[in-house]
Amino acid sequence: MKIARARPVLGLTMGDPAGIGPEICLQALRNPGVRKNCVPVLFGDAGVLRRSAGKPDGDLGVRVLSRAEFATLKQPPREPLIVDCQAMAADRVRPGRVSAACGRAAYTYIEQAIGAALAGRLAGVVTAPIHKESLNRSGVKHPGHTEIFTALTGAARSCMMLYSDKLTVSMVTTHIGYGQVPAALSVQRVLNVIELTAEAMRWLLGREPRLGVCGLNPHAGEHGLFGQREEEKWVAPAVRRARKKRIQASGPLVPDAVFTTTQRKKYDAIVTLYHDQGHIPFKMLAFDTGVNITLGLPIIRTSVDHGTAFDIAWQGVADPGSLYSAIQVAAELVKGRKGREVP
Repeated sequence: MKIARARPVLGLTMGDPAGIGPEICLQALRNPGVRKNCVPVLFGDAGVLRRSAGKPDGDLGVRVLSRAEFATLKQPPREPLIVDCQAMAADRVRPGRVSAACGRAAYTYIEQAIGAALAGRLAGVVTAPIHKESLNRSGVKHPGHTEIFTALTGAARSCMMLYSDKLTVSMVTTHIGYGQVPAALSVQRVLNVIELTAEAMRWLLGREPRLGVCGLNPHAGEHGLFGQREEEKWVAPAVRRARKKRIQASGPLVPDAVFTTTQRKKYDAIVTLYHDQGHIPFKMLAFDTGVNITLGLPIIRTSVDHGTAFDIAWQGVADPGSLYSAIQVAAELVKGRKGREVP
């Protein structure tokens, strides 16, 4: 089955059933702007969606198929669909609560969508938020989406990139504790992320990007005054190797200075060394519109840049803006591929 290029078929995953994923995904299926850009196919549980919408026995207004029915479609769908994974009974969901069952269900939606994308039934996958504690309680040892997609697609290398028109950052390490970061760094790992970021930005911008690469310590180590010379051991050599490959990379840069208005405008993207080094400035500038892109995969994957928002789950007040942005970016990436491999 070939993917229609005019309106790409994009898989959405419902995320943790106890979070805001069900409601924002339903809004996406019904949104005219989303439907203009793509044909959304939501992998979730129809019963959970009905209950979250206050229609336990009602019509969701979207065609519902079983996994088997979707897998045997002869032609790409032209209208939004819900693929009922039947991974979670609706009456078991406690909105806003950590749950192993919800964590397992969220993983099932992801697994099914990735399988459909690898089989060529989807042009890309857009994910709603999962809850890491629920995922861990369910026995899934991957700490987040990036690691799940890397493992299930067999990607040799990958990284997280947060993309917006105000700031773009990528991360060398993500879901690990601060004390584990130095031991996780290496010249090759930093270089991998520089290369993936350069490739993605080149693909998105249509030109050679300018990249900044952060140091790890305050003042980028101040020539060994702070830290254990991590900048000299891993960052500076990676930047030199990137430059030899004609990548316009600069660094190691002072982390607390590079995100100031004047400095960040010098770069198209900034490579950061750990999760919050990139996430904090990004969310300050683009919380409602930012998009998470996983680089290095054989398929396109984008995501919202926020969590499950358990405190407002199932109250009908969640803002779907980040999900709409993630869908739009995924659709643009698909339409712009022209036979090229995903960055």
